[in-house]
This record gives sequence, structure tokens and C-alpha cells, in this order.
Amino acid sequence: MILTLTGMMGCGKSSVGKALAKRLGRPFLDLDAVIEKRSGRSIPTLFAEEGEAAFRQMEREALEDLLSVTDPGAGLILALGGGTLTDPSCASLVRERTCCLYLEASADTLLRRLQNQTEGRPLLRTENPGERLTALLAQRRPVYESTAHHIIPTDARTVSDCVKAIAALLSQTESIPGVE
Repeated sequence: MILTLTGMMGCGKSSVGKALAKRLGRPFLDLDAVIEKRSGRSIPTLFAEEGEAAFRQMEREALEDLLSVTDPGAGLILALGGGTLTDPSCASLVRERTCCLYLEASADTLLRRLQNQTEGRPLLRTENPGERLTALLAQRRPVYESTAHHIIPTDARTVSDCVKAIAALLSQTESIPGVE
């Protein structure tokens, strides 16, 4: 089964995903990196030049392509973008074709983790990044929760702690092949 990691920017999708892939001996992909490679441009550049709507279209196409060509038995771990699931068709694809894990973090934790990183985060390029992040989290949390098969709290947890929690969860889930 393909594992997808979702949650807000700063929740640890990429860091946890890489560490989890290493621990389980599985391939890892970051959807944002796939989009950057396809377009030849960074995410901030795509947002600046094309706008969020065009970026979300590219994101949906990349996700559809990945999920249609990836053998579910390959055990891919895929970190989604923080806004991927805001597209209902993406949320449906993820819910139906993957085992989705929501890496849940509070607004305070996210703000702390993203401190001084607003330059590479187009949606936080605002006068008040904390207010924007809190609003985005309030908007997206219901989608994350309704799409995810499991919720992994990340507040006060290291990457290693999250990986251990996910590995323990997966070892108890018989429907996910290849997990020891």
C-alpha cells in the first residue's frame, strides 16, 4: 500500500517521510519535489508566476500520475503538500488509493517550527504569518481529519518519535503489506 503523509507545512511530512522510508526500506517521494522537477521551477516561483490555482492544478496532475503508475505493492511513502487535500478530487484519490497519515500539529508548534522560514513558504508571505497559518490550519484540519486513515500527533515529538509511532501503528495494521 502507498502511504501518504498529510498535514500543515511544518508538521514534518518530509522529515518524517524520509526517516520512515529509511527505517522501512521503502522509496520516498515528496510531491512538491516532483512538481518542481516536472516544471523546472521552485514552488515559490510557481506561485509567483502562475498563482495558487495553477499550482493546485499541477499538484493534482502530479498526484493522479503518481497514483496511477505506482505499484501499490512498492510501498511508496509520499509526502503531500500542505494544501493538496484542499482539492476534493485529490482528497478522494488519497483516501481511496492510499493509507493516509495526518501528522497533526498545533498552530503554536507549527509557528515555532516555521520561524524564519516564510521566504520559502508562499502562503506565509504576509504581514502576519502566524495569523495566516492559524487560519489555514482551521480551514484545513477538517479535510485532513476526514481524509486520513490515522492521525499521528507530532507536538512535543521528535522525527524519531514520530517514525517509531508510525512504525508501531503499521506493524499492527495487517492490511499494509511489507511492514515488520
